[in-house]
Amino acid sequence: MARIILITHGTDGDVLPFVRLGEELRRAGHEITLVSHAPFGKRTDLDFVPVDTAEEYARHQADTAHLMDTRGASSWLGFYQRNGLFDQLRAECRVLAAAHRPGETVFVGRHTSAVSVRFAAEQLGVPCAWVAVSPIQVMSARLAAHMYGTELAAGFAEVRAELGLAPVTDWEKWFAGADLDVGLWPAWFDQAGARAPGRFRLTGFAVPDEAGGELPDGAEEALAERPVLISGGTGRMLNAGFYQAAVAALAGRPALLVVPHADLVPHPLPPGVTWFPRLPFRQVMPRVAAIVHHGGIGTLTRALAAGAPQVILADGADRPDNAARLARLGLAAWLPPARWGEAAAALDGVLADRGLAARVPGDLDPAAGVRGAADAVQCLLDPVRRGRPALTPQQRLALRKHLSATGEHR
Repeated sequence: MARIILITHGTDGDVLPFVRLGEELRRAGHEITLVSHAPFGKRTDLDFVPVDTAEEYARHQADTAHLMDTRGASSWLGFYQRNGLFDQLRAECRVLAAAHRPGETVFVGRHTSAVSVRFAAEQLGVPCAWVAVSPIQVMSARLAAHMYGTELAAGFAEVRAELGLAPVTDWEKWFAGADLDVGLWPAWFDQAGARAPGRFRLTGFAVPDEAGGELPDGAEEALAERPVLISGGTGRMLNAGFYQAAVAALAGRPALLVVPHADLVPHPLPPGVTWFPRLPFRQVMPRVAAIVHHGGIGTLTRALAAGAPQVILADGADRPDNAARLARLGLAAWLPPARWGEAAAALDGVLADRGLAARVPGDLDPAAGVRGAADAVQCLLDPVRRGRPALTPQQRLALRKHLSATGEHR
């Protein structure tokens, strides 16, 4: 049995796939600890270490909209300072060091944000994996490397010095230095846009809600009308006009509006539109006429699996890229903010499209991505199972080359 520590940050679409990955690895017999935001501790029975409090997480999420603006106090450095992220990085490194058992440990982190996984792996000589949940995390690596090497460089160098590590002099090279890189999307989705580097092992989509859940009061009655589903995901990094544009697209149709933050709900809502803070999408999506959403990869994956027509009003983060990939394949209609006034016509179009099901690729097993990622991570565990010490840097480089040659990618 190996000890595997997973660290991830963000919203449901970023964290819940790691919950499922941890569960899959636990079923394989490993000792798992998940390190993430406090509210997710209630949504898993894995050994859990919070990186913040529920109140701190709420403030962090409310502040993420500032990441769309790189000026002054709204810069990345300002975001890190306001939210204590350098101190959080230190705390995560301490958790990893405390959990480390020499020769028996592997670290796994969310690509880009889980810097602690990479720093601690360097410090302790532990094999590590970075897992990206959408292609944009890989595509934006050069921009992130620039920010890390300029605006955030002093803060990272200070943390690394405390760990006994030298400053990073080439962040682009550092970004490519994990022992394993996993992408939670299939090859056909990768080929519909900018493609991941060859070192990435693409395992398939990983929906965040495979475990299902109970329908809340009133949902069954609302679903009887075969409504349109509107969702902007669980985060707050949204264009302020998203929900207004989505509701306006309904043109009198019944709808389920799923918004966890009450202050984002448009008022008043039109007749026939019912608001729910959350719904179990696994149960709901097969029963809706269509979905109007923000372009989050978990939402679009669940919609594809259910065969639900999609209109994507995408702005910011990974969402325009996700939407553009589906649109190129004829699997969704997507509109940038300047065209959100056309959403009603787009909804009419996808509802009238009878050829959608025939265009959906066949590899949409919602469990495939997690299973494949678990298999890939376990490739790092062979030395652990045989009681060997952690891999040397040279051995880890050879392993990365092997995984690039055998993994599913372009």
